[in-house]
Amino acid sequence: MSHDLGEAMARAARAIHSPPSLEETLDTIATTAQVSLPGFDAVGISTVDKHGNVHTRAATGELVWELDRLQYELSEGPCVDTLREADVVAAPKIENDQRWPRYVPRAVDLGLQSQLAVKVYLDEEGTLGGLNLYSTSSSELHPEAEHMAELFAAHAAIALGNAKEREELNSALTTRSVIGQAMGILMQKHTLDADGAFGLLIRTSSYTNVKLRVVAERMVSEANARAAAAKQEARGGRAATRSQAGEDQGSSRRLASEPTDA
Repeated sequence: MSHDLGEAMARAARAIHSPPSLEETLDTIATTAQVSLPGFDAVGISTVDKHGNVHTRAATGELVWELDRLQYELSEGPCVDTLREADVVAAPKIENDQRWPRYVPRAVDLGLQSQLAVKVYLDEEGTLGGLNLYSTSSSELHPEAEHMAELFAAHAAIALGNAKEREELNSALTTRSVIGQAMGILMQKHTLDADGAFGLLIRTSSYTNVKLRVVAERMVSEANARAAAAKQEARGGRAATRSQAGEDQGSSRRLASEPTDA
């Protein structure tokens, strides 16, 4: 690997490890791949959900959305192949490629000249993602592009895994907090202990077929709304009291200034 490409990889690795959220990580992976991997002008990230549905999660331009969507609809193409069994699929001079007879003609019509797809393992449960790289400027792939993309995908997988863990932890902490607040509301309202309040939350969730977190969020939201309304009403009451007091004082001053009969 040349010195310049090595520096590009180092910059990309630093960049994709810095964003705090999953969405930012995916966007950064796509953007840094576009500027770091030679010969590609459009990059996207695809993931497969637990139901086997493929989604484009990040894209550097409209072309990525169009080519990704085309491969999903036709169920063929380099992107689809890496989300199945292949780890890397290279397609230089794609207009002459016979592996995807339905995809290639339509992709070429959109300006595609070459494509590279690399599998990304997102977690130990086998959830897959794909790093999809498209070129509309060159029909040839850079000699080091495939190797560099594999290294980049490895860095991306680590960053993506870290971001996913942080997101899940933050979500768990938020859920725990809102459930705790809802329990406090129920404990005060129904004179329950912590176990009783939690049990009531669970039964409410079961009876309404609504997730426990959502039940708690609604309960806290309603309590906040009631508190805000009560505060507003109290401010209105104090303002009315001050206004009445002012009127009473004015009346007293007027009476005091009126002449009395001799």
